[in-house]
Amino acid sequence: MIQTQKVSGRRILTSPAIHPCEDISPYTLLSSLISLARNICSYRSKFFATNKRNARESIRQIRVILVFLEEIREWDSDLPGSVVLGFSELHLAFQKARFLLEDCTRDGAQVWMLMNSERVANQFRVLARTIATALDVLPLALIDAPVDVKDHVELVMKQARKTRFDVDPDDKRVMGAVISVLSGFENGVVPDKGDLKWVLDYLGIRRWSSCNKEVKFLDSEMELENLNDEKRELDMLSSLLSLVCYCRCVAFDVVDGEPKRQSNGKCTSEALIGLKPDDLRCPISLEIMVDPVTVASGHTYDRASITKWFRAGNSICPKTGEKLKNMEMLPNSSLRRLIQLYCSENGIPFVDSGHRNRHVKRAVFAGSLAAEKAMNMVSDYLMVMLTAGTGMEQNKAAYETRVLSKTSVLNRSCLVEAGVIPPLLMLLLSTDSLTQENATAALLNLSKHSECKASIVHNGGLEVLVDVLKKGLNLEARQHAAGVLFYLASVEENRILIGENPETVPALMELIRNGTDRGKKNALVAIFGLLAHPGNHRRVLAAGTVPLLVNLLMSADAEDDLVTDSLAILATLAEKPDGTTGIVRHGSLDSIAEILNAATSRAGKEYCVSLLLALCRNGGRDVIAVLVKSPSLMGSLYSLLSEGTSRASKKSGALIRVLHEFYERKSSGLMAPGFSQERFVHVW
Repeated sequence: MIQTQKVSGRRILTSPAIHPCEDISPYTLLSSLISLARNICSYRSKFFATNKRNARESIRQIRVILVFLEEIREWDSDLPGSVVLGFSELHLAFQKARFLLEDCTRDGAQVWMLMNSERVANQFRVLARTIATALDVLPLALIDAPVDVKDHVELVMKQARKTRFDVDPDDKRVMGAVISVLSGFENGVVPDKGDLKWVLDYLGIRRWSSCNKEVKFLDSEMELENLNDEKRELDMLSSLLSLVCYCRCVAFDVVDGEPKRQSNGKCTSEALIGLKPDDLRCPISLEIMVDPVTVASGHTYDRASITKWFRAGNSICPKTGEKLKNMEMLPNSSLRRLIQLYCSENGIPFVDSGHRNRHVKRAVFAGSLAAEKAMNMVSDYLMVMLTAGTGMEQNKAAYETRVLSKTSVLNRSCLVEAGVIPPLLMLLLSTDSLTQENATAALLNLSKHSECKASIVHNGGLEVLVDVLKKGLNLEARQHAAGVLFYLASVEENRILIGENPETVPALMELIRNGTDRGKKNALVAIFGLLAHPGNHRRVLAAGTVPLLVNLLMSADAEDDLVTDSLAILATLAEKPDGTTGIVRHGSLDSIAEILNAATSRAGKEYCVSLLLALCRNGGRDVIAVLVKSPSLMGSLYSLLSEGTSRASKKSGALIRVLHEFYERKSSGLMAPGFSQERFVHVW
């Protein structure tokens, strides 16, 4: 059989071709060669933005060889074993040719292929020589085929050795224009829109969606360069990324191909079906991984966590305990893409870890001066459109700001410095639902930037955001507003101001009650952030949070993340006596004990133990008396002693001691001194 290899994740301009098996029969190899050649010839009908002449010449030569191969099979005569070597080399060359043609016609990679025109032309040149050598090895005299067909093959051999396969002169001119624009960026020169249109048209980039594909491709290439610590091409990648971002914002008036909104707020990508949040968490830190790497045992961890593990002198797999053959850490690019897709499609706000921030900054600021200057120009352009544009232009500018601010530290910084916060806040008052949604989503992304938080508050944004949270024109705008409040609540002064608005917490409660899963998530983390200020504790309780969250915990279709966040809030509320009273009076002790056993999230289990421990400490003997009767509680606690995190293990041990002490004193007829009557609450 011919060996096959999965190449769906193959990087561009790489050719993972493999030799056929040594014991393959000539006829099997011949059939595979014909299939490969036909596939290559099918590229005649495809669009080549660059290296057109070289691609057409390569396809033409392989078409002649295809006729020869089909004639051999048509004659159905015996093939000498000596053809295997030539066929094998030809097969290897055909594989590489197919990969190269696939790259030349790849949707979204046209700008990168243009700037690699010299490298691509050289690959065509090498392939032609390789094909000629493979044909030279074939014993043509021993193969039954028409003489004229053999003559054509010999002619191909000669042409393959003589053809120059130079860079197309038109490609050189367009490449020069791109370099000129990048140079202009570095010097603060705004490029001519007509020149940009000419370059884009040459490359076949005639719509916003096509330009956006170029952005995504270059962005993914930059991430891979950083992931693999490859710095050689990073400057050019960052410069080109800035160019296509600029073109996307300035050269196109209409946004086409915008992804359809998901009404239920859930991720619907096929790649994520059946995927749970815990599948994306590091087994060591329990946080969603930023830089997943696989160790020798086959298990995957976040690079920062497993590096600390190894530096501590450990040479075993943290998950299985098996001795590792080596300490190698292989980047898990597929999982990393899934994590990015999951976070992007679910829109879950979370505070970036310091490691992630360093990673993103390195990806951006390690690039070129052109990238920074171009982003400044884009930000200034969007600022003008947001302030003085027509309704349609303002909506597009808000959407572009939303897209640009999603992942890049540099983009967020430039946009905030350009002053986009005040006009975005004004657009929250828009009567167009899509404009309001885009403006709120842009503020959500920008609110990760420290200066943005101050700017929102300084420009009176808190009241406007709460207004959108309460009566936004669509659910998406409301859930984005909750996300903004979550980020703003990371500042103590803001937590106080947000909590003092009497409409904030009730509006968040309403979003939890009737919002999408994404909206519920954003509202829950916003409330959790507000609880960091003691003064908000009473407000959250008074809004009816406890019964709402307990009902959410009991819901059969509640997402794991929602259960975990609800437990985190309840655990925080239970740290104070009035919070414990509210939880206990709701009659949910048995249910909470059962959740510990049923929870699939390790973080959820830890919050559940924290909640139970706080209830025991503040609720006294009557609470403990209920918990000791739970048939599954002790088993779950002992399981966490060995399998949980260090914090979960300590809290489990503390709760076990409380329960044991109560049981022993009850058996001996003594009252635990720590449980004074004044702290008892009545269990309803």
